[in-house]
Amino acid sequence: MQSFVITVVILYIMTKYLIAVVGPTAIGKTALSIKIAQHFQTEIISADSRQFYKEMNIGTAVPDPDELAAAPHHCIQHISIEDTYSVGHFEREAMSLIDTLHLKQPYVTMVGGSGMYVDAVIRGLDQFPDVQPGIREQLNDLYKTEGIIALQQLLKEKDPVYYDRVDIQNHQRVTRALEVCLSSGKPFSSFLDKPKPKRPFETIKIGLSADRTVIYDRINTRVDIMVANGLVEEVQGLLSRKRLNALQTVGYRELFEHFEGKVSLEKAIENIKTNTRRFAKRQLTWYRKDASITWFDYQTPFEEIADFIHKKTSYDE
Repeated sequence: MQSFVITVVILYIMTKYLIAVVGPTAIGKTALSIKIAQHFQTEIISADSRQFYKEMNIGTAVPDPDELAAAPHHCIQHISIEDTYSVGHFEREAMSLIDTLHLKQPYVTMVGGSGMYVDAVIRGLDQFPDVQPGIREQLNDLYKTEGIIALQQLLKEKDPVYYDRVDIQNHQRVTRALEVCLSSGKPFSSFLDKPKPKRPFETIKIGLSADRTVIYDRINTRVDIMVANGLVEEVQGLLSRKRLNALQTVGYRELFEHFEGKVSLEKAIENIKTNTRRFAKRQLTWYRKDASITWFDYQTPFEEIADFIHKKTSYDE
């Protein structure tokens, strides 16, 4: 009993660390996060907003059964596409998990390419004004009648700064920004990056990188593998729910267009590759603004990355 109490006290007073693995899609973040979790005897929180949903598997590159068994994972396929789940929900859930895991060990690993979700945990969320009655309905009506292009054009007019920063193909995020713009009369971006409470842990950010041609080749290969593994059939099974926000994403949206008769299957697959490459470019733009990320080539030996993490901690020399 005494040794248990001593262990708990030691863990309480030790500095806690969140090891965040970031980088563009298809770069190898999942494999690295598993190695980190195994090496530091900890668990993994996914910050990939596309992997939260039970019904989406192939198109979101969810870790396979062997990867999930290699280290404990959280926030993987834990909600339904029918559920309402925002970055705020994720922040609260992730912070609760981190607090619990830090009672057992000083390290927690987080991995994902959704920069907004990673930042929500590391830095906290910005505070926004309430949405005025009727505005959400107006924007939803605009989306239904004129499509996402109308929302994109309105956002570009109301907040060109955020327009250049957000994934403009993400209907939910564009709508959210417009709600704030129209409710407050101020740009959505003016509410961002305000001072926030300090987190009870230190963050070590590890970024994986490669030449753009390598990233694009890996993306093209991944899409081909997804199609071979049944992506078309997965999306076809979700056709009746194609209007749900969770499905307004790369890999699903393009195949919905195919099933609607707008493009051939070959063109839809090529569009997935093109839009995924564009998404990776936006990810890189987001991350380049963050000077706290330490970048490693995607082929860097794990021992080198682990050594870097050890040197960054105060008690692991």
